[in-house]
Amino acid sequence: MTELVLDAHAGPAFAPGVATSLTVPLGERRYRLLIGRGLGAVLRARLAADAKAGRRPALLVDAGVARVHAAWLRRTFAGVPVLAVRGGEGSKTLAGLGRVLDFLAASRLDRRGVLWVVGGGCVGDLGGFAAATYLRGIACVQVPTTLLAAVDSSVGGKTGINLRAGKNLAGAFWQPAGVFIDLGLLRTLPRREFAAGCAEIIKYGLLGDAALFRRLRRRALRPDAADLAAVIRRCCALKARIVGADERELDPRGGRMLLNLGHTFGHAIEQVAGYGTYLHGEAVALGLVAAARLSARLGLLPAGAVGEVEATVAAHGLPVRLRSPLPLRALLTAMARDKKNVGGRLRLILLRGPGRAVVREGVAACEVREIWRSLGAR
Repeated sequence: MTELVLDAHAGPAFAPGVATSLTVPLGERRYRLLIGRGLGAVLRARLAADAKAGRRPALLVDAGVARVHAAWLRRTFAGVPVLAVRGGEGSKTLAGLGRVLDFLAASRLDRRGVLWVVGGGCVGDLGGFAAATYLRGIACVQVPTTLLAAVDSSVGGKTGINLRAGKNLAGAFWQPAGVFIDLGLLRTLPRREFAAGCAEIIKYGLLGDAALFRRLRRRALRPDAADLAAVIRRCCALKARIVGADERELDPRGGRMLLNLGHTFGHAIEQVAGYGTYLHGEAVALGLVAAARLSARLGLLPAGAVGEVEATVAAHGLPVRLRSPLPLRALLTAMARDKKNVGGRLRLILLRGPGRAVVREGVAACEVREIWRSLGAR
């Protein structure tokens, strides 16, 4: 069995902040993340600079965002060709990809063109993959409008769509040319969507930032939290550090793979329950509970720590048990198709404690079955 560890790291103290930036360190392909409020003027300046350089834009936007933020979009992207697509996992299909590619062609983008993607993680995944494949690759700028996309999916360059066999099985590593996280766009998030984003934040605390997990354990994150910008930046900084060191998830010591904590279980839930039944963050939350329980069962994690994980997940309005039973056999089959597996051996991200994640291969199937049963699978 292989066991790989990412130790917790000390981060800056939490403090209110609404305007900050950081860089994803990828050499000539490095790019900046800007986190703040009222970034419309910054975006317009970027569009004007691109126009001066002959870089034609196009806009892919979540249809729900287009309704809620119609005035902001008109001001910011005046005159830019736009395609609105329905958010959610249902958009991440081969047919959906074809529609976006046809839109880019109709918009007459050449290889200097820029696709702007405004929406949540699913639209971001779809738009990023379209940018990676159109004309063998054009620039893409991400403007996440959900907490989950802000702290996770908009950063790092993983793009993709779902196949019948599983989630994100077709895709590409394609880094964005920039990421603009406007906290004002998060104000209109439904409570359930905000909670889904918190699942990824809890994940970051568990895998590499014990101080972040302690903050979440003390008090649940809320949309009006004074340190929301600092928390988002902290998650993005951890991901930027990991992606900069292991962009394509090839580090034999774990590297970027550790970012999948909770996701092997979570992706199986999404697929078997039917995409959209659980939000991605809700499925990840259940995956975090499963990972903690399995870690304790294997003697990696003290039993008391499992209760802390479950209490933190529940305090953020996230599930700790399946809403209704799912078939155990189907869940195990979905896990067997996970992209991290090697040579048919299941590879899971587990825990030694808050801020310390490990990779474990060859976990016995009987152990995994018991964890699924504890979540309500049959």
